[in-house]
Amino acid sequence: MSTGTSKPLASSGQKSLQDICHPLSAEESALSLHTSSTGEKDLSLPNGTPVDTSSPASSSSLLNRLQLDDDLDGETRDLFVTVDDPKKHVSTMETYITYRVCSKTTRTEFDLPEFSVRRRYQDFDWLRNKLEESQPTHLIPPLPEKFVMKGVVDRFSEEFVETRRKALDKFLKRVADHPVLSFNEHFNAFLSAKDLNKRLGLALLTKMGESVKYVTGGYKLRGRPIEFAAMADYLDVFTQKLGTIDRIAQRIIKEQSEYLVELREYGPVYSSWASFEEDLHDSLEGVAGCVSNCSSALEELTEDMSEDFLPVLREYVLYIESMKNVLKKRDQVQAEYVTKLEAVVFREDKKTPVPTDVERCQDRVECFNADLKADWDRWQNNKHQDFRQLLTGMADKNIQYYEKCLAAWESLIPLLQDKQEAKGETN
Repeated sequence: MSTGTSKPLASSGQKSLQDICHPLSAEESALSLHTSSTGEKDLSLPNGTPVDTSSPASSSSLLNRLQLDDDLDGETRDLFVTVDDPKKHVSTMETYITYRVCSKTTRTEFDLPEFSVRRRYQDFDWLRNKLEESQPTHLIPPLPEKFVMKGVVDRFSEEFVETRRKALDKFLKRVADHPVLSFNEHFNAFLSAKDLNKRLGLALLTKMGESVKYVTGGYKLRGRPIEFAAMADYLDVFTQKLGTIDRIAQRIIKEQSEYLVELREYGPVYSSWASFEEDLHDSLEGVAGCVSNCSSALEELTEDMSEDFLPVLREYVLYIESMKNVLKKRDQVQAEYVTKLEAVVFREDKKTPVPTDVERCQDRVECFNADLKADWDRWQNNKHQDFRQLLTGMADKNIQYYEKCLAAWESLIPLLQDKQEAKGETN
């Protein structure tokens, strides 16, 4: 996946986006980080297992990046992640699926160059929650929806498990390609820790999330800056377009499935007819074969739409929700800054300097703006590539479908012609 280049912070004019210390991120990270007696920062999993990690953007890692495979718009990748080998686990308490997560890296933050661990869906959910908690200024890629309607989709079927595996694989790859998220200590732990017991951590996260929502919910932003208002408007329109396409695509799939049932009944009729029509036997069997080939081609086309086309649409619907949440967080931080700034402007003592908490709040707004703009550009680049690939693939699949149907019926023409010539010679 191609990734965009992070833009420098406009207000500073000196540091790149990766070098900026985000005050908001620093405060949020207190939920999972603590300081040892020696003054060094330690990371522990919720079950108490220590995880040794270095700075998420250390110069040694950045300077020693090794291009292992793909070249992404001039960038090099030093972290590769794959999700594969789903396995079903049955116990007295529950039944669930785990996936193998394999990673290869040249980063010094990792103890080994390769890791292989097994994770279930709730582990991915834990990771995403931790990323949102510790990196609130960034767009976190969405996960596939956890719950399915009972009686509609079997969550243990091979088709569902494979669709989810692809989505989880894409989620991790997007995180691994991100210049900030990929250095997050929780991502490191997710890829490398053998035992990831997070039940306590999830409970704490839920409570803290409710607390943060309660605190920030009191701020009201009177007006978004034009560029962020334009983002929100675009997301609203994009949501409507995706919703319309999704509804029509599902209707097409439904109609194709119904047509496929008819075709499967249609072909055997010609075969049964051929059994007592000696003169027409070969021709009727040829028609039955053509219908069968068309049925197979239509089945492939329908499966491609269900397994490849629709999941991308749904992923971007979830992506839009994630982006809207980041915009709301940005608004809350700006509203807090405006509130504090107005309190300073209208104070009686005009000679005292601006309080440091106002300046820190301004830094938060600037960091949020810079990160959001960089992630927006990255998201747009990914979106253009994803939909270009999706639509090109859809065009190819439709062309292949019609070519198979055409070839099937064309193969019948010589047979009918031979029959006609043979009949003429007999006469």
